[in-house]
Amino acid sequence: MHIAIIMDGNGRWAVRRRLPRTAGHRAGATAVNTVVEAAARRRVGMLTLYAFSAGNWHRPEGEVSALFGLFERHLLTQTRRCLEQSIRINVIGRRDRLSARLRELIERSEQATEHCDGMRLRIAIDYSAQHSLVETCRRLRPEDIDRSRFVERLAEVDHATLPAPEVDLLIRTGGEKRLSDFLLWECAYAELHFVDCLWPDFDERAFDEALQEYARRERRFGAIDEDQFARSSHG
Repeated sequence: MHIAIIMDGNGRWAVRRRLPRTAGHRAGATAVNTVVEAAARRRVGMLTLYAFSAGNWHRPEGEVSALFGLFERHLLTQTRRCLEQSIRINVIGRRDRLSARLRELIERSEQATEHCDGMRLRIAIDYSAQHSLVETCRRLRPEDIDRSRFVERLAEVDHATLPAPEVDLLIRTGGEKRLSDFLLWECAYAELHFVDCLWPDFDERAFDEALQEYARRERRFGAIDEDQFARSSHG
C-alpha cells in the first residue's frame, strides 16, 4: 500500500498559539515521527510525505532557512530511527537548489538505509509534480514513449531509488481540498482523504481513522457498476 500525505497547517497551528511559525514546523516534525512509526507498524509498503514544495521558496527567507535547518537535523535523527526499524529513506524532488550540506546528508541517509527491507519512506523536498512531468517528457523521444518508459524516466527526474507504485490513499491535513502540485501522475486513482486538523495535531488515532475510511471505500478504477448501468438503461 502506498500512502501519500500533504502535511498542511504547521504555520496556522503556531499562529493560533501565538508562537512563531517555526515552532509549528518543529511540532510538525514530531508528528512526522509519530506517523512514520505508525505506518511502519501497520506494514504500509510506502509512505510519501510532502515536506517542501517548489512554491514554498516564496515564503519569507527566515522561515525557509529555518525549515532547511530543521530538515538537516531531522534527517540525522530520522535515519537512526529508520535503521532501527529497517525503513528505507528516499528524498524525491529537485536537488540543484539545495545546499551542498543538505545534498550530502540526503545521500548519506539513502546510502545508510539502502539495505533496509521494511517500509519505504519518501520525503518530497523542493518537489513539483508539474516540473517532474515536463522534465520527464524532455528525456523521451516521441517514438519511445510508453507507460513503462515514462515511469522509469519520471523516477530518474525525481531522484527516486525505484519507480513508485501508484498512490492508494492521499491524506491532506489542514482543511484544504486540493493536490497542490503533488504526485499528479501517481495519484491518478488515489482515494482522497481530507481532514480539518492541522498537521501537528495529526496523531496515530487520526492516521487509523484515515485507514478505516479507506477500507470502507470500494475502488473501481473507472469500472462501471453493472447493476447501476442496467437500472439507468431501463430508465
